[in-house]
Amino acid sequence: MKKDLKSFYKQTIVPSLIADFGYKNIEQVPKIVTVSINRGLGEAAKNSKELDVSIKELAIVTGQQPIVNNARKSVAGFKIRDGMPVGLSVTLRNERMYDFLSRLIHIVLPRIRDFRGISPNGFDGRGNYSLGLKDQLIFPEISYDDVAQLRGFDITVVTTAKTDEEALALLKGLGMPLAAS
Repeated sequence: MKKDLKSFYKQTIVPSLIADFGYKNIEQVPKIVTVSINRGLGEAAKNSKELDVSIKELAIVTGQQPIVNNARKSVAGFKIRDGMPVGLSVTLRNERMYDFLSRLIHIVLPRIRDFRGISPNGFDGRGNYSLGLKDQLIFPEISYDDVAQLRGFDITVVTTAKTDEEALALLKGLGMPLAAS
């Protein structure tokens, strides 16, 4: 496992991206800005105990207290009322971001059963990558005994890349295990 993903990025990935894409300025090289982790609560929104458990799990995984996102308006079809908690979100930057990415790439993703790499179709056309994880047990920080219900995460890696090809080269350089397309 690479100890420090940030120094690896600066020493190894930046020169290789400059050589591959022919950037004239080092500021043109794509970099990771933020990592956003989101979780929808679903049925747990009605149960405050489940909400607390979900907050605790997300805080343990990311090392940062999540923000509770409340509904902005009532939706009768989904039994949601205005002000009701509907999701949790965490935005990681700087050191916590690199620590989380390093754990995600080298520890968490290889723990997924029958893992063959993550889909290269998660790019949004502007150089950002999103992936979804189906359960929280692949994180070693979460104990199997403490989990009452499996809930997943949505993880978005926001980069300064202009195109998906640049972002793909950046993520491959960081060691993201992408499946063959």
